[in-house]
Amino acid sequence: MQAAPLTDRGVVLVSGDDARHFLNGLVTANVATMSAATPRFAALLTPQGKIVVDFIVVEIPAEDGGGFLLDVPAALLDGLLTKLKFYKLRAKVTVEDRSAALAILGLWGDGVDATDAGAVDGLVIPDPRLPALGLRAVVPAGTAAAVAGTLGATLADAADYEAHRVALGVPRGGVDFAYGDAFPHETDMDQLAGVDFKKGCYVGQEVVSRMQHRGTARSRVVPVAVDGFPPPPGTPVTAGEIAVGTMGSGTQGRGLALLRLDRVGDALAAGTPLIAGGIALAPRKPAWATFAWPGETADAS
Repeated sequence: MQAAPLTDRGVVLVSGDDARHFLNGLVTANVATMSAATPRFAALLTPQGKIVVDFIVVEIPAEDGGGFLLDVPAALLDGLLTKLKFYKLRAKVTVEDRSAALAILGLWGDGVDATDAGAVDGLVIPDPRLPALGLRAVVPAGTAAAVAGTLGATLADAADYEAHRVALGVPRGGVDFAYGDAFPHETDMDQLAGVDFKKGCYVGQEVVSRMQHRGTARSRVVPVAVDGFPPPPGTPVTAGEIAVGTMGSGTQGRGLALLRLDRVGDALAAGTPLIAGGIALAPRKPAWATFAWPGETADAS
């Protein structure tokens, strides 16, 4: 098992009598039914249904004070605080930046389980997006090495975790898609347990529900295989003269790209290669995905 401090993450604490109801009315996941053992992957959206910021919601056990910790991209933390304070109105809610005191640790690989979590000074939870991602730990700042030792993990760095994420085909905001310009379906949140389609209203819910029921998501972040290192994020992907998408993150031999799947299907049918920065890409459907893939029948999973 490996453990890597994820220094690009920040932590927000949402607490108070109305914290659960407050969050549940704002974000894409069902916070009303979660518990300390069932974290959620969620996003705050614009009224037009585009992602402002995505995060992992972790409930603090009542015996430890209660409330919710949001594991959020550090670069977007101030903006999230502003939004949450704007929405809280008269709700009995306190919103605090806890990034100076708490840190996020990613744990993955052989031997990953939460059986030793009770020995850790912090919260260790399964990553709610995909079991293969492993665990997330919210721990006191500066204790990463100690936590890794307690859990019997080898201390790694964020680049190792990124390679693990890319290999699984899981998108990362700010690299594989642009915040403020992508719908949850385009970033595979609907596939990665990030949207509850049965819960009540939240900001942007009507647009997301319409995309779900009409099947109108034409673009998706998907894995691509490359020979060598992929081109940098933001590199246009083309099929002949036709733009089909944009490159995202990558490691040796593989990457992610936000692609128009209808155009990818046309290119594959015509035998036209996908090219980004002069490098040929071979797109593939993630093992965990249930959305239709070019060449599959409409009801394929």
